[in-house]
Amino acid sequence: MDHFRPRPNSDQTPVPLWRRAWLDGYPCDVPSSLPYPSVPVSALIENSARRFPERAACTMYGRSVTYAELAEQSHRLAAALVKLGAGPGKRVGMLMPNSPEYIIAMQAAWLTGATVLQLSPLMVASEIGKWLQTTDCHIVVTLDLLAPSVVTALNDGPLEHVVVASLAPRMAPWRSWLYRVERLRRHGPLRLRDDAHLHRFDQLVRSAPRSLTPRIVPEEDVALLAPTGGTTASPKAVMLTHRNLVANAYQIHAWSRGDDQPHGVLGVLPFFHAYGLSVCLLSSFVGGWTVHLWPKFEVTPALDLLEHHRIELMPAVPAMLNALNRSLREHPRDLSFIRAVISGASALDPAVRRDFEKYGAQQLVEGYGLSEASPVTHVNPMDGHNRPGTIGLPLPDTEARVMDQSSGLEELPVGAVGELVIRGPQVMKGYLNNPVETARSLRNGWLYTGDLARRDRDGYFSIVDRKKDIIKTSGFLVYPAEVEEVLNRFPEIAECAVIGVADSERGEAVHAMIVPRGEGLDRAALDRFCAEHLSKHKRPRKIEIVKELPKNFLGKIQRRKVRETVNAIGGNGPSH
Repeated sequence: MDHFRPRPNSDQTPVPLWRRAWLDGYPCDVPSSLPYPSVPVSALIENSARRFPERAACTMYGRSVTYAELAEQSHRLAAALVKLGAGPGKRVGMLMPNSPEYIIAMQAAWLTGATVLQLSPLMVASEIGKWLQTTDCHIVVTLDLLAPSVVTALNDGPLEHVVVASLAPRMAPWRSWLYRVERLRRHGPLRLRDDAHLHRFDQLVRSAPRSLTPRIVPEEDVALLAPTGGTTASPKAVMLTHRNLVANAYQIHAWSRGDDQPHGVLGVLPFFHAYGLSVCLLSSFVGGWTVHLWPKFEVTPALDLLEHHRIELMPAVPAMLNALNRSLREHPRDLSFIRAVISGASALDPAVRRDFEKYGAQQLVEGYGLSEASPVTHVNPMDGHNRPGTIGLPLPDTEARVMDQSSGLEELPVGAVGELVIRGPQVMKGYLNNPVETARSLRNGWLYTGDLARRDRDGYFSIVDRKKDIIKTSGFLVYPAEVEEVLNRFPEIAECAVIGVADSERGEAVHAMIVPRGEGLDRAALDRFCAEHLSKHKRPRKIEIVKELPKNFLGKIQRRKVRETVNAIGGNGPSH
């Protein structure tokens, strides 16, 4: 179709000197610039359904859904959603785990021209209600296990319709029985009778399909609202346009050295986060690849999926790799069929990397992104030029600079630490109904990430820390991530988080919250270790032993919540 024909990127200006270094590091088969089709995100599945109708778009519980089936069911659900009021300017919430139903519902919403609101199954009812109010969302597609958290919102606010799906029909009889038992355990008897506001997913999917041609301007119209808390207590909703998501899907696909052959991708990262959505799903749809789904990450099912389907591309997070390592130590498996593992969300511990690489994965590369950039901006090359400890090179058509922290106007030289700023087709439109935060983050087309980074002479970038997490002690600047990296090398420490707490003498003191590997911690040995590896001003003045640290659904430690916990008790953990 003509509307799917890619058009060249409009920026034809000469490549500036500060970009040439990293472009020289590109794999020979990855272009520095790509043509992007001016289409809505829904066109990714539509195009693959035309080209590969009988190819599996996804699998779950041993059953597959072809691209043709996915497209047909999405069109049927879209026709039903239109009757419920979905369309351009409307928001359709997704409160679902990874499943074919999630993909069908999301695609259906986009076919109507509506904007998808990502909701996390980890949210409580009050959080869900707040986001429905904030975004004026009037339809939510959810799972029966999660429905009670949404149905209560029908009585208050903009929500008018709840569409309820179930995973039970996709399961083997024994698993389906356990699923229903779990639903009963959580919520008691759940009566989901159809009425004017409550609808069954499976019945809506039986609707007669209609030809839907909503007018969408990909560069302007918002395809996705992604809630993000950032580093502050005030959550924001990132507005990602159709252009943003399509561009990032093409960028990731090209960087993965993608083609149109039937490849497999592991789909256990949550799709309600931009990382899982873009890296697992949307980039796969560009080439008609198959995404092997599991509702949430579990070690044994993930390993079984990898081995059974001989999956080639594995998006992951460090916590996931660490969990897989623990299982693989007990029961080793040959994972040499994995062509590439992409690790993101947080820094990858070198020990975790080394352990996982023992099992044969061909490339384990780190990348970087944030919801405001759809989310991927940097990845290490997958051609053997990977540099562990860095986030790699900017993706095609992505520009990155390291700017001074005070004004953000001066570009810093190679090796200097400053704020990472990014420009590219995947950068968000802004924050919903929040012009102040939008103006703070988007300046002259550049996204100010709030992350501190440095660039080496070859154009590889490394993340140092969050700008707002810097500790200022006795006139010195301390980067918590640097201290955490050292502490995590101490054999008796399982994980840690470092923050700054108020100190009358120093302004701030370095405070470490530590989860030990065993029952205790040899403080004297830790003292000697820190003295050997950390400058005096970087050593923790206070240490607090805890059983666990607050993390988000990707397994990333949330320093903001650590700080809130410490402040709540006055920062009076044991002195050190």
